[in-house]
Amino acid sequence: MTSTVVYNGGLRTTCTHLQSGNSFETDAPVDNNGKGERFSPTDLMATSLGTCMLTVMGIKARSMGFDLDGLKVSVLKTMKAEPRRVGGIGLTFEIPDNLLELDEKTRIIMRRTAETCPVWYSIHPDIEVTYDWGKWTPAAAE
Repeated sequence: MTSTVVYNGGLRTTCTHLQSGNSFETDAPVDNNGKGERFSPTDLMATSLGTCMLTVMGIKARSMGFDLDGLKVSVLKTMKAEPRRVGGIGLTFEIPDNLLELDEKTRIIMRRTAETCPVWYSIHPDIEVTYDWGKWTPAAAE
């Protein structure tokens, strides 16, 4: 078992990671009868892509002898109707100044590594995923 999810009423759940005991609550979004005071299930889905990308990039960076501290990704989830589902995930990377020193080859390795994370491969092809590498935009795209 990985986790447990308990329905608390009021369209909220408590999710507990069994190995660590860490927990968090979810809430339905405002546009789907909730209060929007916590991550919604679909927020978690979109956010998991960002966390997975940063995690595998961190693993790769560590193996290459540097750290990605301060690297940030902002996630925008868009919904579609009929059936209600995640239609798109937009990722915007914010690169800290200390990582601007990385050469283009290393930046390419990091971008390609991000696109090999398990969540990336788990996203349905009907979901449009876009990303902006910000200051790490490939030279050909500038």
